[in-house]
Amino acid sequence: VVFLCVFLGMEKVVVCPYKRPNALCRLICFPWAGGGTSQLAQWGKLFSSSVEVSSVRLPGRESRHKEPFAKDMATVVNEITSALLKELQEKPFAFFGHSFGSYISFAVALHLKENYGLEPFHLFLSGAHAPHSEAFLPIKTVSISDTKDEDVLKYIEILGGTPSELLQSEDIKEHLILTFREDLRVLQTLSFEKAERNIPFSCDITCFNGSEDKSHDVEAWHDLTSGDISFYELPGGHFYLLEPSNEIFLTKHITKCIENAGL
Repeated sequence: VVFLCVFLGMEKVVVCPYKRPNALCRLICFPWAGGGTSQLAQWGKLFSSSVEVSSVRLPGRESRHKEPFAKDMATVVNEITSALLKELQEKPFAFFGHSFGSYISFAVALHLKENYGLEPFHLFLSGAHAPHSEAFLPIKTVSISDTKDEDVLKYIEILGGTPSELLQSEDIKEHLILTFREDLRVLQTLSFEKAERNIPFSCDITCFNGSEDKSHDVEAWHDLTSGDISFYELPGGHFYLLEPSNEIFLTKHITKCIENAGL
């Protein structure tokens, strides 16, 4: 019974449509604000059999739409950690996060390192500032409750990534605005102070960004690892990663990094 509960807990939180029990490593993906698992979970079919791809699903969306949204980053991190811990202890793993997902993947990685001595062998971060940089502060101070629904919607439309036909449905539109607000609220509770001379990670970090997206303070990620760090700019805006050509570049590049890790 305990095993079944753990399994169901994991299935609820972690979506893996292309199971590969013999894979050498796991790639765990963390979606953007307002996002679900549909795009990143499908990456499984783009990778070779040596990589098993999963995507994290937060409460309040998809099959968890009846559950209340998470209240803060600590709750999100604890839930993801307890769903994944056993698997992550079994074989090497890497994280990929986009935007809001980058911050969650960072928070989960930090929690794993500090509490379990576990670390991803590679962090792939996309469209995000380093969490201790000045550039991250405006995100933490925007007043969510004062922002009108139409302004949130306008921002979602500017960012792109949501098919316009979905925004024709009032129900979907309402839910998307609510989910986006709730995810932003969670993001604002991320607290990370970079301690003097304390470098939290030793893994390699790769940062991706869309060429037409606003620039992100990616340089500051240098402070957070003693491993190698590299930066790539791909054509497109904030959701550059949804372009099939960019998706191919990302999956090929991640594969190359995994192969070079010599697992």
